[in-house]
Amino acid sequence: MGQVYNEFHRRSIEDREGFWREQAALVDWHKPFDRVLEYSRPPFARWFVGGETNLCHNAVDRHLATRADQKALVFLSTETDTEQHYTYRQLHDEVNRCAAVMQSLGVGRGDRVLLYMPMIPEAAVAMLACARLGAIHSVVFGGFASHSLATRIDDASPKLIVSSDAGMRGGKVVRYKPLLDEAISLSGNKPEAVLLVNRGLDPEYTTVPGRDHDWATLRARHMDARVPVTWLESNEPSYILYTSGTTGKPKGVQRDVGGYAVALAASMKHIYQGNPGETMFTTSDIGWVVGHSYIVYAPLIAGMTTIFYEGVPIRPDAGIWWKIVQDHRVTVMFSAPTAIRVLKKQDESFVKRHDLSSLRHLFLAGEPLDEPTHRWIADVLGHPVIDHYWQTETGWPMLTSVPGVEATPVKFGSPSFPAYGYDLRLFREDGSEAGADEKAVVGVVPPLPPGCLSTVWGDDDRFVKTYFSMFRDRLIYSSFDWGIRDADGYHFILGRTDDVINVAGHRLGTREIEEAVQSHTAVAEVAVVGVADQLKGQMPLAFAVVKDPARTATPEARAALEKEVMAAVDGQLGAIARPARVHFVTMLPKTRSGKLLRRSIQALAEGRDPGDLTTLEDATALDQIRVAVQAPK
Repeated sequence: MGQVYNEFHRRSIEDREGFWREQAALVDWHKPFDRVLEYSRPPFARWFVGGETNLCHNAVDRHLATRADQKALVFLSTETDTEQHYTYRQLHDEVNRCAAVMQSLGVGRGDRVLLYMPMIPEAAVAMLACARLGAIHSVVFGGFASHSLATRIDDASPKLIVSSDAGMRGGKVVRYKPLLDEAISLSGNKPEAVLLVNRGLDPEYTTVPGRDHDWATLRARHMDARVPVTWLESNEPSYILYTSGTTGKPKGVQRDVGGYAVALAASMKHIYQGNPGETMFTTSDIGWVVGHSYIVYAPLIAGMTTIFYEGVPIRPDAGIWWKIVQDHRVTVMFSAPTAIRVLKKQDESFVKRHDLSSLRHLFLAGEPLDEPTHRWIADVLGHPVIDHYWQTETGWPMLTSVPGVEATPVKFGSPSFPAYGYDLRLFREDGSEAGADEKAVVGVVPPLPPGCLSTVWGDDDRFVKTYFSMFRDRLIYSSFDWGIRDADGYHFILGRTDDVINVAGHRLGTREIEEAVQSHTAVAEVAVVGVADQLKGQMPLAFAVVKDPARTATPEARAALEKEVMAAVDGQLGAIARPARVHFVTMLPKTRSGKLLRRSIQALAEGRDPGDLTTLEDATALDQIRVAVQAPK
């Protein structure tokens, strides 16, 4: 950690109130706060107590005086071949219209609005309209299966659901409305109204009289609407976001208003270095936390232009992202390691044929970034590639280099140092602190900084039991991730504590085995899961995507390559880590943000229901997993 940043971080921990008071000046306050931090009931932290602000005001209204005619949002769809631009003035108009529509449907302060939307501008408009009204939005990834959607409807009890006839992915229409209708029929807490954007993609699209309302029709009735901002106390809820991998009752991360606004504004200044008038391109989906923080709220709070992209990274070709960077003079880009590994399988010319001179940094997050992929993309781009690490629960980075404070050297495969505000340490399972080069649990000594979850929606006890109960004698926030810190202070993430495989008493991280499998030059991507084994407790099972399909064209070729991969694992980790099988597939099931659906893969490998994480888009990949594990050896 550099000396300048070390002092910056130290002050954020030792003088929390002074540090965050300065950061709070980056956003507008309708009413000044009385106290920076109230922490009388650990681990519950309340930030900027008594202050009143609004996320929509900070993202849209406050820019009208200085940049009303600057582009705020650029919508690009390679699925429908559409491009739309919205200035800050136009975005303000649309948000007011949507807020008026929501008011006409009975939505007010504290009401929940569930969004089940494709990546279209109306999704961002609806999120901002909720923020304007003081309503609490809960975005559910478009394409989630009906049962999963129903459990979220039951938990959030939304007054209104906003959805669409359909989304598109890879040229295929995904019909949302039948999934939504089924989810509502399954749920006990039925919404009073459904607001629908009809894109004309589903010829079988139908509506329910009395319940369903057409977005365009209601928008036309409120073209001149002006809805005043609802000023919220800093600690009132802004949104609920359900975490991946929930089973049974969903776990809704609850975010506040003021702390989140300050954390995002500070991150744009210190971490991402996104300046007013510049353009940010984040390749995620609003269904995930990255989309909330760094597609919708943070770039707009910073006065930037944000790219809203509907499409995949290799369609129409593998250069589409880099064409967007070139055409829109993107300065800050944010993506996921999995997406870069997909692009790594393509010819480098898809990157190099475009003018990327505007790009300042590429940031990657969502899962551990392996060193070969990190090195490859940095070499090909010729720009700094910053790995950083965070979670749905934190809302913004926990580990990162902070170029806006000090440009520190990048170590490939490492998300660098604790972000300011996080008293992040590595803990042994007995709660004692680990030393250098010792594998341990990544934890944070509370209070958590602004922007992190304030509780689990409707369940304070679950908040404490889930996140602060791993260590018997210490109140520590657990990330449930293994990490190592080297002698220079750089951190490396090794995977989930619940992704540890116990093979005959030996604890093996799936991420470590994946790195070993991927060391074989033929392997492009891999997922390793632990499956139950009667003799050894668990055994690792690998599912690999190869760079050249010819390597697995025949049963003999597959068997030979499987043997080579196992030898590679033997060489790196020893025979104890050797996978029971290496199955070759053409794709791995992932969320839109690029995270592997490990629990679903594991469930299929053990002959169980893949559960809550299954979306329509996963079907092909999951079917490949199912066929692979059922095939005779």
